[in-house]
Amino acid sequence: MADYKQKMLELLEEHMTEKGLKLWNGIIKIVPDIWNKPSSSTGKYHKKKNGEVPTIAEHTYHMTYAAIKLFRMFNIQSKTTDADKMLFATTLHDCLKYGTLGTRKHTDYKHDKEAADMISSNKDTFTKVLSDEQFYVLEESVRFHSGQWSTDVPKNKPFTFSDYNPETMFLHMLDMMSTADLIQTDVRE
Repeated sequence: MADYKQKMLELLEEHMTEKGLKLWNGIIKIVPDIWNKPSSSTGKYHKKKNGEVPTIAEHTYHMTYAAIKLFRMFNIQSKTTDADKMLFATTLHDCLKYGTLGTRKHTDYKHDKEAADMISSNKDTFTKVLSDEQFYVLEESVRFHSGQWSTDVPKNKPFTFSDYNPETMFLHMLDMMSTADLIQTDVRE
C-alpha cells in the first residue's frame, strides 16, 4: 500500500514555492495527525470501487494530484504563490475532520468551518506567503468545500457557487469527485 502522506509531500515539494513548503512543513507539525484515519468514520461515504474507505491521506492525495493536473484551468504555474494557495486548500480542507485535537470517534460535520477558522486565525502567518486576496480565496474555499452542505452557508438564502470564487467550486468538485472514487492518480492499487 502506498504511503500517501509521503507521496503528498513529494507533490508539494515539486509544486510549491520554497516559502510555501516551509510553511506547510510547520503546519504539518501542528495539525492533528489524522492522516491514517478513514475519510468516512462510518464507512458510509468515500467508498472506493472495492468497498474500502480511503484514509484522509489518500483522499487528500487524490485531490492534490488532480488539482495539480488541472492548474492550467486557472492559468496557475507550479512554484508560484497561486499554486501554494490551491495546494494549501487541498491539503488543509479536511485537516480537522476528527476535531481540533483529532481525537473524535466520528468525523466532525463542522470540520469545514473549523479548518477555515483555523486558517483565518493564522492570517498573519499565511500572508507571509500569500497575498491578502490569495489568502481570502484559500479561507473561503476551505470554508465552503462542502458546497451546499457547508456549515457556514447562510440560512436566509439559497446556496449558489456564483456567490463565491471559482476556486471554491473547484475544491468542492475535487472533494466530491474523490468521494465518488472518480479521481485516477499515478497509484494503481
